[in-house]
Amino acid sequence: MSGTFAPAPGRAPMRTILGRQIRMELLLTARRGEAVVLAMGVPLLVMLGAGLFDVTNLPTDDRLGYVVPGVLALTVMSTAFTGQAITTGYERSYGVLKRLGASPLTRPGLLLAKTAAVLAQIVVQVLVLALVGLAVGWRPEAGALIPALGVTVLAAAGYSGLALLLASVLKPETTTGAATLIYVVMLSIGGIMFSAPALGAAGWFLLPLAAHAEALRATLMHGDAVPAGIWLALAAWAIVWPALAARGFRWE
Repeated sequence: MSGTFAPAPGRAPMRTILGRQIRMELLLTARRGEAVVLAMGVPLLVMLGAGLFDVTNLPTDDRLGYVVPGVLALTVMSTAFTGQAITTGYERSYGVLKRLGASPLTRPGLLLAKTAAVLAQIVVQVLVLALVGLAVGWRPEAGALIPALGVTVLAAAGYSGLALLLASVLKPETTTGAATLIYVVMLSIGGIMFSAPALGAAGWFLLPLAAHAEALRATLMHGDAVPAGIWLALAAWAIVWPALAARGFRWE
């Protein structure tokens, strides 16, 4: 019968394309289960070691109250930055991104899909670590969850943007080395498991891990407002690095 077949060639709506790519990113992440466990392993060891035992000097007697927020911030960086940079670098080396470049998926679309998938992964990891913290005696201020979530989203977006930029302009081996070095430096001087000197406003822009950890302590440990300098620093990271990544990202 005439009129029963009406082909309509054309690109699918962008929301459909993004949804499919986010789903694929999450599926690939699930298949790398050992990487997810490793990303949680170091923060979990830090939380249990420094939070339950007097192995480091802290500016408070509430060890879990100080350490757990720092560990949550560390987990965000581990997943959104280190893991993202290494994975994306090798995807570009293996030609995966080159093939995606020939699809209807745009460059900003890929970056958005990867960041959204990372945020979903972070939600699961943070929930698991928070439950472990609660099980061993951590008692956060429940009324401070909204600002804590806000700074976490900003930090994750900034880390993801920097990770994608590094993975785009560096070789995979160099990306792995650079991401690992930055992670170790941030962990060493970010005041995650020991007392660190006050950084001031300039320090928050240079050390987002320390800024994020301090923001989580202010809200979850004390129920205080997040300092304006930290909001500005994390917002700058969340705007600048994704913008640079979208501008300079290369498919191959």
